[in-house]
Amino acid sequence: MDIKNTDWNQVWREKSRKRSFTTRDSNFWNRRAPSFAEHAVKTGYAEAFLRIVKPKRDWTILDIGCGAGTLAIPFAECVRGVTAVDFSETMLELLMGQSAKTGITNIRTIRASWEDDWDKAHIEPHDVAIASRSLVVRDLREAIIKLNKVAKRRVYISTIVGDGPYDRHIFEAIGRELNMGPDYIYTYNLLYQMDIYAYIDFIIEKNHKTYEDRDAALMSIRWMLGNMTIEEEERLNDYLGKHLIYDAGRWMMDYYNTVRWAVLWWEKEATSNQRYSINKDDHSV
Repeated sequence: MDIKNTDWNQVWREKSRKRSFTTRDSNFWNRRAPSFAEHAVKTGYAEAFLRIVKPKRDWTILDIGCGAGTLAIPFAECVRGVTAVDFSETMLELLMGQSAKTGITNIRTIRASWEDDWDKAHIEPHDVAIASRSLVVRDLREAIIKLNKVAKRRVYISTIVGDGPYDRHIFEAIGRELNMGPDYIYTYNLLYQMDIYAYIDFIIEKNHKTYEDRDAALMSIRWMLGNMTIEEEERLNDYLGKHLIYDAGRWMMDYYNTVRWAVLWWEKEATSNQRYSINKDDHSV
């Protein structure tokens, strides 16, 4: 395979269509927002991400797909200002609620998606643009072009390595195949094809979630699986019966699930001589 001449955007699209799960819309994330926000602050992901970025006090940060503020809130404490963008109204409400609790006043929110017209949404250029675990899009190349356009200094993308946060053991236990679609290497190959020479860092989480009770564990695990048949429900219950344990007042699985994230980032100077078109009929460089 010729890496430079392969249409990596098309390869990425084809592999995305084979994922074991469908793209989640804003309604899904509105429902999941509280539990997702609670878990996200416990993993150490935000601290690791900030260590990679090393933010500067005079920067402005654009956080696309910000969720409930996993990164926006800690970034706001050490930069001039943060614009947090998400298509989930509930996520943005949780973010601003947490900001108010902590006395943070330099975050503004915009409700918008990757597919929206960012000019009409008033998404303006910032020193640094971030897409943290949020590049679930129809057209990866167009998303990268849009992200690159609104960054003055740097762009940071984080995406899954391998299975990401999904537990392959559970899929196998209920009789399903887990196909995560394209991971970080497809994004990196596309960047290379676009003459963007990205650095790579990795964040590793030892994911050992705990739950108040067995029902809470079951509800948390179901988000990975979506609708299940009666047979799958029975197999899942059998699996949890073998691997869900009670320790120190909390329920947890009897094994760790290692989650890896790839952080791809580049300096805008490295691509300043490139002019990208995001016309719907012309995605040429």
